[in-house]
Amino acid sequence: MVCKDPKLVQADDFFFSGFHMAGNTSNAVGSKVTPVNVAQIAGLNTLGISLARIDFAPLGINPPHTHPRASEILTVLEGTLYVGFVTSNQENRLITRILREGDAFVFPEGLIHFQKNMGLKAVAVAAFSSQNPGVITIANAVFGSKPDISSDVLEKAFQVDKNITYQMQSRF
Repeated sequence: MVCKDPKLVQADDFFFSGFHMAGNTSNAVGSKVTPVNVAQIAGLNTLGISLARIDFAPLGINPPHTHPRASEILTVLEGTLYVGFVTSNQENRLITRILREGDAFVFPEGLIHFQKNMGLKAVAVAAFSSQNPGVITIANAVFGSKPDISSDVLEKAFQVDKNITYQMQSRF
């Protein structure tokens, strides 16, 4: 982002309204992320911080994803979440924890991670070490790329039949 002339800065450059409002979780994964980063608050530019609210439907998930430019610390405000991340290649070890209200968990920068609501409702807040952490949702990126990743690449990568790769791509 281009820095704004300091003489033109106003209070609205440092303000966001709506973080108190629950997100619509009526979707295939049962969650809604409300980001508050440099795109929503221009005053975050160069500060190296941002946050997000995550609302979960019953048993909803925030699907496996990664933030290429930030570490994340997640705090549960309401409900119980099963969370985890996968360490990097070659180990690929899954690190998980059950979090309850008031608990926090850290997801290191660039590692694939997820959250799952274990009950009726859950709300969490995530803080990031970047004003623009980015997000890559793994299934969307792999099966929903435009144009499609070649089915022979996906067959070998996932070691499945081409019909399965076509079926997955059709969902995204």
